[in-house]
Amino acid sequence: MRELEHWIGGKSVAGASGRRGPVYDPAQGVQTASVPLASAEEVGGAVEVAAEAAAEWGAGSLSARAGVLFRLRDLVARAAPDLAAAVTAEHGKVLDDAAGEVARGLENIEFACGIPHLLKGAHSTEVSSGVDVHTVLEPLGVVAGITPFNFPVMVPLWMLSNAIACGNAFVLKPSEKDPSVSLLLAELAKEAGLPDGVLNVVHGDAVAVDALLGHPGVAGVSFVGSTPIARSVYEAGARHGKRVQALGGAKNHMVVLPDADVDAAADAAISAGFGSAGERCMAISVVVAVGAVGDALVDAIAARVPSVVVGPGSDPDSQMGPLVTAEHRDRVRGYVEGAESEGARLVVDGRSGERPQGFFLGCTLLDRVRPGMRVYDDEIFGPVLSVVRADSYEEAVNLVNESPYGNGVAVFTRDGGAARRFERDVTAGMVGVNVAIPVPVGFHSFGGWKSSLFGDSAMYGPEGIRFYTRPKVVTTRWPDPATSEIDLGFPRTR
Repeated sequence: MRELEHWIGGKSVAGASGRRGPVYDPAQGVQTASVPLASAEEVGGAVEVAAEAAAEWGAGSLSARAGVLFRLRDLVARAAPDLAAAVTAEHGKVLDDAAGEVARGLENIEFACGIPHLLKGAHSTEVSSGVDVHTVLEPLGVVAGITPFNFPVMVPLWMLSNAIACGNAFVLKPSEKDPSVSLLLAELAKEAGLPDGVLNVVHGDAVAVDALLGHPGVAGVSFVGSTPIARSVYEAGARHGKRVQALGGAKNHMVVLPDADVDAAADAAISAGFGSAGERCMAISVVVAVGAVGDALVDAIAARVPSVVVGPGSDPDSQMGPLVTAEHRDRVRGYVEGAESEGARLVVDGRSGERPQGFFLGCTLLDRVRPGMRVYDDEIFGPVLSVVRADSYEEAVNLVNESPYGNGVAVFTRDGGAARRFERDVTAGMVGVNVAIPVPVGFHSFGGWKSSLFGDSAMYGPEGIRFYTRPKVVTTRWPDPATSEIDLGFPRTR
């Protein structure tokens, strides 16, 4: 059985805490590796190494940083099949979905490759007689990322690409459920020429998280996970004077208006509800059927469920893999078991998809769901799709806006006016029009509203650059220009 290690200072470092956690193959239900769970002292050591590296890395040229990122982008692209296979082996998602995750992560490296442009400051001349003012963006120093199990490649790349591009050193605490791929990313970064200590990977559980949040050497923390933990991370980090961006959970609605293409909406509901076994913070978990479209839409979704091929993620014929752990599968199953007693209609029962081996659960479709039911109120994070009936557009929008979450929302319609009105009316951070999963591309930013985001900064894109830097405003007055010298060589970046 493989015994994983930390990655600190550009090399593998054995765990010293004496505590280890299991890593499973969800398709087989068997343990394949163990991962060290860091002590607070180990976390502190990684932060100290990062602090030493940050001083030199942050003072280096933007051209040199961009060069490393360009090489990293090419290495990750070439290693995409291996990265996807590692995700499938420990998370369980199908290979095609894992490959898509790697591709979306690459977008963030590509965006960060433009760091010489992204860090251009502002300049005002002659604000007063002989006085100029300019603004520069400087790195924070050491920043940390605490990432979830559902996107072990993409979410770390959301964070570390911009963080290191801005001149920071980064300490990554990946999920202990699927940690191997983070080590592969660290090795690729070293191969790309990233100096030792600029990227460190420390495995662990709540002990490691608390140590990062409390360490005085960590200036900022990025987090993605459930809402209760996100709130706790934000509060703890702020209490210790850190900059924090903490993305929480979601209950994403897909509103289907009466004029929508029912077949297209049903296809989207299946794809967005059951892709990656529903283990996505942007998954559609609630379909709001407005008016007379309800019966036809439920029938169309139900007719498609049997065609979803559930199986091991490594099987190219599989469309949906297992859930990540047995405990999580049992939790999701509990929601299905209690739905009918709350008044929902069980149209398709995913419990029939369970297997003797592996953490499998089939697709569940519930109809006549209402606010107040657990399947509606809670983030289930599994292959459970609930249909809510609404009599009008206004009622559908109120359902979205009354939810405590505000991550993503979608509307399906052929009416441009209704779509435009919907964009303005809903209180959510990301909106899709005939797009069920409106995850922004790498040069925009990702973040919800309400209980889906704690802090004032969204993830990656322009917001990521802002989060990982702090502005410094310089006011200058100079006497006569200094002497200069002749140099006929062609000017170049150094």
